[in-house]
Amino acid sequence: MERKINFNAGPAELPGEVLHDVGRAIHHYKRTGLSILELPHRSEEFIEIVDEANQLVRELCGLGEEYDILWLHGGGRMQFCMLPMNLLSEGKTAAYIESGLWAKEAIKYAGHYGKVQVAATSEPDGYNSLPRWPSKISPKPAYLHITTNNTIHGTQLHDIPETNAPLVADMSSDIFGQARDYSRFAMFYATAQKNLGVPGLALAVINKDILQKSARDLPPLLSYREQAKENSIVNTANVFAIYTSLLMLRWTKARGLATLEHDNRRKAAMLYDLLDSSAVFRPRVTERADRSIMNVCFTTTKAHEARFLALCDKNNIVGIKGHRYTGGFRVSLYNPVSVDAVETLVSLMREYERTA
Repeated sequence: MERKINFNAGPAELPGEVLHDVGRAIHHYKRTGLSILELPHRSEEFIEIVDEANQLVRELCGLGEEYDILWLHGGGRMQFCMLPMNLLSEGKTAAYIESGLWAKEAIKYAGHYGKVQVAATSEPDGYNSLPRWPSKISPKPAYLHITTNNTIHGTQLHDIPETNAPLVADMSSDIFGQARDYSRFAMFYATAQKNLGVPGLALAVINKDILQKSARDLPPLLSYREQAKENSIVNTANVFAIYTSLLMLRWTKARGLATLEHDNRRKAAMLYDLLDSSAVFRPRVTERADRSIMNVCFTTTKAHEARFLALCDKNNIVGIKGHRYTGGFRVSLYNPVSVDAVETLVSLMREYERTA
């Protein structure tokens, strides 16, 4: 069967090379006589997988041993919990920038564990722009949490201003999608199912200095400090998901971050150029500096929406229906999505405009 052109927001497209290697490993992992699905989580082979994945994260992020690399169960919502559990001490306040629905969820979860200050928000305009960055947050919070890319709304922080607080970032949908100084962050995390692999796993990267300031005594499974001590193998690890992330990290390194960013900007530019001149489709984010190169969101009339979705389905294109919160369309341009795929979509949009 022919592969579909996949613009889903997550679980997202995986490169063909990664799918091929995953398929082989499901049948036979190296010379173990086992499937990767059967590989023991405390085996020498799995420890090698974790160690290589950790090293590749450090290499791609330009970080040294001053950071711990953790592979954790659950996705972003689990990190919404674990972050304040571990880093928000009693009597302290955490600051959050509310740039979208996922940032709002992170704020709600943090409120279960301590005081939360919304340092800036763009909720009044439906998160269709980025909030104004606070020049100073007083009193100094335990940390300032940001979401670097807002998948639902199509906004992205391309340049991150200075702050007087330890910086924590949810990078779930744009990690390795563009150049970034990762050393600026006390911690960052990313769910795997966009640029890193498959669902059920989150990557967390934490500076050891902040790790030593854990807020409370926690069960080992929920403790960053204990997870770091045990090399992410406190309990039965998600062997298959971590292995898939290793393959994605190898693929990312082979492609090169500069090439990936160049292609991502090219893909996004093709779509935004069409949207800015279209009489049928309208970009959701009008402030160009705020536009995401990972998730391009746009709207049209309900009638056009239904007809164009049907046309995409007929042409083997999937995953462009917008999030239920916003409606409209969302085209996700994560690293594995090819330039050719976007060119095909843009051509179909132009064809639809001519006949609409």
